[in-house]
Amino acid sequence: MLTLYYAPGTCALASLIALEESGLAFEVRKISLRDGEQRSPDYLKINPKGRVPALVTDYGVLTETPAILTYIAQSAPAAKLAPLDDAFEFARLQSFNSYICSTVHVNHAHRPRGSRWADEPAAIEAMKAKVPQNMADCFTLIEQTMFKGPWVMGEAYSLADPYLFVMTDWLPSDGVDPARFEKASDHHARMLLRPAVQRALAYDRA
Repeated sequence: MLTLYYAPGTCALASLIALEESGLAFEVRKISLRDGEQRSPDYLKINPKGRVPALVTDYGVLTETPAILTYIAQSAPAAKLAPLDDAFEFARLQSFNSYICSTVHVNHAHRPRGSRWADEPAAIEAMKAKVPQNMADCFTLIEQTMFKGPWVMGEAYSLADPYLFVMTDWLPSDGVDPARFEKASDHHARMLLRPAVQRALAYDRA
C-alpha cells in the first residue's frame, strides 16, 4: 500500500491525481502546513526536507514531484501515464516536468515564500512584484514551444498533464489571467472533466 503525504493547495495535487489515474492502491495522509506539521519531528522522520509531497512505498520514501510521478507511472504501466517504451519521448516528458519543478514552481514560490531567499522586507516585496511577469513568461514558453496538444505531450494523456494543471490553477493567485493562454486554459477545462481529477479535487477541498 502506497501512502501519500499531502497538503491541500500544494503541488502534491499532481501526485494525488496521478495516483487516482493509476489504479494503484493508496492512502492519503494530510499534513497541515498552517499548523507547521511539516516541521514536526514525526513528519521530518518521513521527509527531512519538511515539504510535501512524500510517497511511502514498500522500498522507502520518495520525495520531489517528478520522481513520485515517474514511480507511479512505472508501477502502473497498464495506466499508460508515460511512454515507458520510448526512451526519447519518456525523456521529453521528464524534461517538461523538470521545467515545471525547477522553474515554474520556483517562480510561483517567490510570492508566498519569498522568505526562503531573502530576509529584507523590501527584497521580499520585490520578488513578489516580479511573479506575474515570470509566471506569464513561463506559460508563454510552454504554449509556444512545449505544449503539443490536445494534451501536453500530444495525443496521449501523461504525467505532464496533472503537473501543468496545478500550475495553471495557481495563475490567478499569481496575478496572471489564465485566459491569456488559450492552450493552458483549454487544457485546464478538459482536466476538470476527468473523474480522477474530480476525485482528487474533492479530497483537496474537503
